[in-house]
Amino acid sequence: MNAIYILWLRQIKRFVRSPSRIVGSLGQPLLFLIALGFGFGPTFQKAGGGSYIQYLAPGVISMGILFTAVFSGIEIIWDRQFGFLKETLVAPVSRLEIVLGRTLGGASVALFQGTVVLIVCLIAGFRFERVLFLPFALVFMFLIAVLFTAIGTAIGSNLQDMQGFPLVMNFLVMPLFFFSNALFSVAGLPKPLQAVIHLNPLSYGIDGMRGSFGHVYVFGLGTDFVVLSTLTAILLGVGSYFFSKIQL
Repeated sequence: MNAIYILWLRQIKRFVRSPSRIVGSLGQPLLFLIALGFGFGPTFQKAGGGSYIQYLAPGVISMGILFTAVFSGIEIIWDRQFGFLKETLVAPVSRLEIVLGRTLGGASVALFQGTVVLIVCLIAGFRFERVLFLPFALVFMFLIAVLFTAIGTAIGSNLQDMQGFPLVMNFLVMPLFFFSNALFSVAGLPKPLQAVIHLNPLSYGIDGMRGSFGHVYVFGLGTDFVVLSTLTAILLGVGSYFFSKIQL
């Protein structure tokens, strides 16, 4: 447990020492919030959907979380190239503890980023409709953070080229984001696209957040939690397996 705490704290310190990273990671969510939220807002309202900011905000928050979480995996490649990872791996602790510490640290950073995006959404006009359900929303935000940190760990453990990591991540993360319910409702979509959205783990995290904030659950609170937590546990195990296979 002490090793997990130390590695968690190390990830937090890395983030705090990089203020440019904090500001830079907010650019894309803010762009989507302003361009789509206010650009498509009137059309969404005329179609009877109400405020598009209310619908879009959970998706934008998830964007702030998942990109920060998944790119934490590049730190594995960085540490490997500069020798820091070797010092960590030769320590008298299990690799599972190392993965848990790094994952919790990366997820905590991503959760902080998501909270900052949430505050910006509140400034832009987003409002809570179910204040008592806010803790559930935070739980889903944290599960999304852990899920995508585990994905970043799995991919970072298999790559040695730092320049290749962003390409792989964009190839994976962008489809996961756009083929979820982050920007549009599942209802009325073609059946194949509905099937893709139902298979996307991010859809359940966003639906859990959106429902907890006050919108209508599409899949249900229990379904969202069970599916997302199960997939998070599986991918955490996959990330731990690939990390344990790293050869220095």
